[in-house]
Amino acid sequence: MLKGIRVYSADAVWRDILRDLGAMVPDTPSSAEINLDSLNISMPVSVIELKAALIDAADSSGIISKLFGSNARLSNLHAQVVVRLYKSGGMTANELKTALGYSADATTHTVNTAIYQLRKMYGHDFIINDGGIYRIGKL
Repeated sequence: MLKGIRVYSADAVWRDILRDLGAMVPDTPSSAEINLDSLNISMPVSVIELKAALIDAADSSGIISKLFGSNARLSNLHAQVVVRLYKSGGMTANELKTALGYSADATTHTVNTAIYQLRKMYGHDFIINDGGIYRIGKL
């Protein structure tokens, strides 16, 4: 349910819950995309409410809504690729892999596949490659 999202919490119970939901739970807040402890989520919380709060926190600046409108439905990986490329202004494939939690030396094609899928959905000019730098183009 939270596959691919890096969420930090100092609380051992929350760490276990987050892992059970598929989130990556780093040992330090600096290596996390989201610090759950700083979200001030009021209890009790359902799994759906928790997921919504984490997705909103991952897209804290409303980039997805800004680019696609409020009804956009992207997978977590696609949303992460779009947000990181938008916020950074552009990244190499290795930088993007690292930002998504993969080793730059990993032999995964996950990032390339996500870019291919985004281009297929929104047009080839949506993500452009300019001299080895991927960046957001136009819809």
